[in-house]
Amino acid sequence: MSEVAYPEYPFTPKRFDVRPGIAMSYLDEGPRDGEVIVMLHGNPSWSYYWRRLVSDLAAPAAGKAYRCIVPDHVGMGLSDRPGDDDYTYTLQSRIDDLEALLAHLGVDGPVTLAVHDWGGMIGFGWALKQRQRVRRLVILNTAAFPLPAAKPMPWQLSLGRDSRIGGFMIRAFNLFARGATRIGVSRRMPPGVRRAFEAPYNGWRNAISTLRFMQDIPLGEGDRAWSLLVESAQVLHEYNDRPVFIGWGLRDFVFDRHFLDGFLAALPDAEVHAFEDANHYVLQDKAEVLVPAIRAFLERNRL
Repeated sequence: MSEVAYPEYPFTPKRFDVRPGIAMSYLDEGPRDGEVIVMLHGNPSWSYYWRRLVSDLAAPAAGKAYRCIVPDHVGMGLSDRPGDDDYTYTLQSRIDDLEALLAHLGVDGPVTLAVHDWGGMIGFGWALKQRQRVRRLVILNTAAFPLPAAKPMPWQLSLGRDSRIGGFMIRAFNLFARGATRIGVSRRMPPGVRRAFEAPYNGWRNAISTLRFMQDIPLGEGDRAWSLLVESAQVLHEYNDRPVFIGWGLRDFVFDRHFLDGFLAALPDAEVHAFEDANHYVLQDKAEVLVPAIRAFLERNRL
């Protein structure tokens, strides 16, 4: 790995066996005694998505320094790519992996959850048994409840979730990651940044998790993640008693205003930054606004 391959990613990832023979890559930046910020990416992203926020929050030169823990989910980013015989690509597996990582790092106290895309379902799912540990929330274009009734399932996701031909194209041609870097932003990514987002999923084996995430999207009873999503929705309002920051790209064709409205209904006291000119990768489109805004939010709401 080099700065040339991954621009603006000057970190040295660490690795540990989250399961026997399966290594997870993760960032652990900032002071060991700092307030812990756990940043959870989605699909088809990786810890690279959070790079600018990590660089700011972990650096004492910018003010108060925070400990930033940022995993690459198994099959994503720089983590291992086990086959289906060795790993079950489900939401519950992701939750278990997060628990294992935090235990490995000895993090058993309060945390701030920062979530995007599938990171929302993973983070809120992990918190179901320990909501008291989540002291602040940073929510960026994600979900913690089922698809709203007024929101149709996007065909682009159905292509991977329900179509064998679509699944083949995603794995064979890196279709999902390549598409996301183009239609998931409002400001064109610089070529090096686009390659950094796409590179981990180039090739049939490397793209396995991008497809498995899509196939695990819960839409109703019988889907493996459904019960977790329903339980998360039932308790979401309980987070309204603690500081919540919402940053939202309104051009997102998946996590659109329907999802934003769902969060606002449950968390009416949240601090909201919604952008008409930002898309799904809102932290990429609006880093110059969101990074200082998130830092300011954390410093106004100290633990």
